Amino acid sequence: MNMGTTESAAPGTGALSVGPFGVAALPRIIFGAGSFDQLTDVLASLGTRVLIVTGGRSFVGSERWAQLQGRLKDAGLGWVQVSIAGEPSPEQVDEVVGQYGDYGIDMVLGIGGGSALDAAKAIAGLLPVQHSVMEYLEGVGPELPYRGPSLPLVAVPTTAGTGSEMTKNAVLTRHGTGGFKKSFRDEKLLPRVALVDPDLLHSCPPQVLMANAMDALTQLLESYVSTRASAFTDALAQSGIKAFAAGFDPLGATPVRDPGQLAYAAMLSGICLAQAGLGSVHGMASPLGACFPIPHGVACGTLLAMATAMNIAALRERAPTSQALAKYARVAGWLGVEEDSIEAGCDALVGLLDSWIEACELPRLSAFGMTEADLPGVIAGSGGNSMKTNPIVLSDNEIRQALLARL
Repeated sequence: MNMGTTESAAPGTGALSVGPFGVAALPRIIFGAGSFDQLTDVLASLGTRVLIVTGGRSFVGSERWAQLQGRLKDAGLGWVQVSIAGEPSPEQVDEVVGQYGDYGIDMVLGIGGGSALDAAKAIAGLLPVQHSVMEYLEGVGPELPYRGPSLPLVAVPTTAGTGSEMTKNAVLTRHGTGGFKKSFRDEKLLPRVALVDPDLLHSCPPQVLMANAMDALTQLLESYVSTRASAFTDALAQSGIKAFAAGFDPLGATPVRDPGQLAYAAMLSGICLAQAGLGSVHGMASPLGACFPIPHGVACGTLLAMATAMNIAALRERAPTSQALAKYARVAGWLGVEEDSIEAGCDALVGLLDSWIEACELPRLSAFGMTEADLPGVIAGSGGNSMKTNPIVLSDNEIRQALLARL
C-alpha cells in the first residue's frame, strides 16, 4: 500500500522519502480576490460566442450577472445562457446540447456550484459531436471512448466545495428507482481555465456554503489518506487543510472567517481528488445521491465523522501499522487539536468532526426519506471508484453501521 511519504532513513535530516508519482493535467489557474475582472479578457481570447451555464438562482440573481453581461457586450462577445437547477441529469445535458448545437458556440463558461460546472463540462464536450452523454457515462451505457473534440471551457466556482473546476469529471445524476450518479470522464473535458475569485462566495447561501465547506474538507482528508496519495498530494492536502482551519469555524459566531482561505482549500481539494482519489464517504455518497434528493455536499458532510471513525476502527483492528492512522492524527493537529499520541489524535479528530456536523446542522439521512429498508441498495452501490482508494477495505456490515449511525 503506497501512502505517499515516509520518514527519511537518514537520522536528523527531517527529510521525507519521495516515491514515484504522476500528475494529471490541470487547468490554467487564476486565483484571487478581484480576479473575476479578468473573465471577459479570458473569454475574448477563446472566441466570440459563449454558452454560459449557471446554477438555478444565486449567481443570476446577483449584481455580478448584470456586470458580466455589460462587460460581454462591451467586448463584442455574443452569448446565450442556460440554468441548471440542482444536480444535472443526462436529460438536461442532452437537451442543452441539442438546442444549441447550431448556434456557432466557440466556448462554454460554467459559473456556479459544482453541479453547474459539471454540466458545463459535459455540454462543452458534447456540443461539437452532438452525441448523447449516455453513450459515455461510466457503468450505465455502452461506455464508448470519447474522441472529442471538446469546446474550450472556463470554470468559475461560486461555492467553495467540490473543486470541480480542477477535474475532468462531469458527474450526472438520475434520481429514483433505477437511478444513478455516474461520471462522464475524460481529460478533454478538463477546463481550459479555472478562475477562482473568493469574492464570488458572497452570493452563496450560508447553509449551502457550510455544507460545501464540509465537502471540501472531506475531499482533502480522503485524498490525504488515500492509497494513491503521494508526496505531491500530501503537500497540497496539508496546505488545504490548514487553510480550511484558518477560514472556517462552524463552532464560532462567524463560521466563514476568511472566504479566501476557504476558496483556496476547496480548489486544492479538487486537485487532490483528481490526483489521489477519495474514500468511503464519497463511496457512500454516490448511491445516496442517486436514490434520494440529498445534495452532494450534505451527503458528504453528514457522513464524514462516522465514516472516519469506521475507517479508524477498521485500521486499528486489521492494519494497526498503517500510515493512515498517523495521518488522521496529524490532521487533528492541523485543525487545532493537538494530542500526545496517534490514538488520542485519531479520537480527537472524530470528536471534532462530529461537533462540526452538529454545528452545521447537517441533516440525517432520514430527512431525505431514507429508511433502514433502503440500506441494502445503498450498500450494494457503494463499491465505486471512490471506495477503491479508501485506506482499508470496509465490509458491508461496516458500511451498514456507518449509514445506520446517520439515519
